[in-house]
Amino acid sequence: MPTLHLLKREGIPAYHLAGKTRFKSMDAKDWNKIVEEIIVNVFLIHRPKLFVFDGVFPHRGILNSIQGRRGIKKVWLKRGMFKKGKSSIPVDSINHFDHLIFPKDSISYEGTDLDLSPEIIRCEPIFYADEEELRPRSDLRKRLGIPIDSKVCYLQLGAGEINDIESDIRICLSELEKYDDLYVVLGESMLGQRLPTMGDRVRVLSDYPNSLDFRAFDFSIMAGGYNSYHEAIQFQLPTICIPNLQTGRDDQLARSSIGEKGNAMIVVKNVNAETISIAISKIMNDKIRKRMSENCLKLQSGNGAEEISKWIVAQINN
Repeated sequence: MPTLHLLKREGIPAYHLAGKTRFKSMDAKDWNKIVEEIIVNVFLIHRPKLFVFDGVFPHRGILNSIQGRRGIKKVWLKRGMFKKGKSSIPVDSINHFDHLIFPKDSISYEGTDLDLSPEIIRCEPIFYADEEELRPRSDLRKRLGIPIDSKVCYLQLGAGEINDIESDIRICLSELEKYDDLYVVLGESMLGQRLPTMGDRVRVLSDYPNSLDFRAFDFSIMAGGYNSYHEAIQFQLPTICIPNLQTGRDDQLARSSIGEKGNAMIVVKNVNAETISIAISKIMNDKIRKRMSENCLKLQSGNGAEEISKWIVAQINN
């Protein structure tokens, strides 16, 4: 499901092409040709001064569309870290860009000592919102019909596009439902399939960014993606982290391990009823949650959003 409506409400023109897996019998070469053609047409229509790719890995169609193109600065905003032992740091792809932005992660990035053409720009982790922009604790609870004095867990284990997370969700829900005073808000990814209705004390939230409602939750169970990890730390949300070990490049285990070492997170690598039950029993303890929230403060950083937005505007005006 494309998320173009998020851009539309901000008054931003948007274009969309479904991933190649959505087309029967289409190979990567043909799909990338269409990607290249669409982007080239967008350049002709809007004549931008700056092209920003915000993603894990640029497809060949994207690289072909910007290769050798003059009069436009090319920027790759690269969040996250490459896994150790991976020989796939995409030097060729990186060298298609003029600037490479590395928002900070929980551990220092290894790989920027390579012989790269782009200028390396570093900044603090990028957040959609600052602390003062979060909604009041009662706001989401009233909207979803959750008693104000109940404990609430936010459960979100990723988009479901990389590997099958249904079994993990089911295990977590089964263990959470054992607590009579606990409600669960299930974060529905806008990129994944619609979630079915589950249980009397389970609510489904389909919005973006859900971090605006983090004050409504007592704790969360989330994957270890870049945004999830840093938002949980930044907004002091005690979290059980289940890192996705099946990602091709992003090292969620290394990232979430820093939160665990700082006693701000509980990391579960092997998901089963026993490991999840133990983790939930710990985080249901008020004193443990309070301590985890306090420990988040030691791992917090500034918000790089304003810093980088000013840099981007300066590049356009130069």
